[in-house]
Amino acid sequence: MLKNTLERLQSVWKSYRHRFVPWVALNISKNEKTLRQVTERSKDKLVPDEEVSKSLVRLFRLLLEEVTSKQDHNGGHPLCGHDAMFQSFGFCIDRQSSTLPSAGRGVFVTKGYVPKGVTVAMYPGTIYQAYEPILLQSIRNPFVFRCIDGVLVDGNDKGISKMVFTSCSGRDRVGPFMMSDTSWLTATPQNPLAVGQYVNNCSNDWPANVCYQEYDVPEKFPYQLYRFFPNINYSHDTQRPLRCVVLVSLRDITAGEELFSNYYTIVH
Repeated sequence: MLKNTLERLQSVWKSYRHRFVPWVALNISKNEKTLRQVTERSKDKLVPDEEVSKSLVRLFRLLLEEVTSKQDHNGGHPLCGHDAMFQSFGFCIDRQSSTLPSAGRGVFVTKGYVPKGVTVAMYPGTIYQAYEPILLQSIRNPFVFRCIDGVLVDGNDKGISKMVFTSCSGRDRVGPFMMSDTSWLTATPQNPLAVGQYVNNCSNDWPANVCYQEYDVPEKFPYQLYRFFPNINYSHDTQRPLRCVVLVSLRDITAGEELFSNYYTIVH
């Protein structure tokens, strides 16, 4: 029994370590490509915020058309959105078993072609300011992402994290209009970009092909399209812009490739 328990713990650790910051830090010196990417961090955004906004608006409008059409004909069950993604971006991504041993699930380009310098995915979750409590949510949680300014994004789709996001989403609802998308908590997210928390860390054998970039939603973003954002503020503060983290491509990526990021590289 003890042997089985130890084997189970070892299996969990092998999957978790790729998202455990101290482990990544201790092993980063062994990874020359990763270290070089960290030291060569860009000061400029790879994709300007305006371009991120345009791409999201284009996708979200197609998703809204799909939702409206589906509601008109079949009683309100929206499509998964991959058709809209391919029409908008020319590629699709989805979660599959990672090519990394014991890394669990990863994110792959399943269709089409990703050019360099475009938005590929979003990191979903509840947004916590540096001073807000997240202790209970962070326990055994490998999906807490830290931005440069200390803002945290809890991308866990289970347990307390799931309950918090669902609660905050209901709180911020404006009449019949949702201000966030809770479908990323399911196996079929309505917004197909909302799988960025499952992108695995790079290695010497698998260098990063995407990187994280902070993105604050501008005031002029269409109000009716907020329903497709997989992020929400923990505190009810209408004065603060919604913080999002997008993943952008560092090179051309073809269908069948897994996405790999560098957990230590964020473009601010």
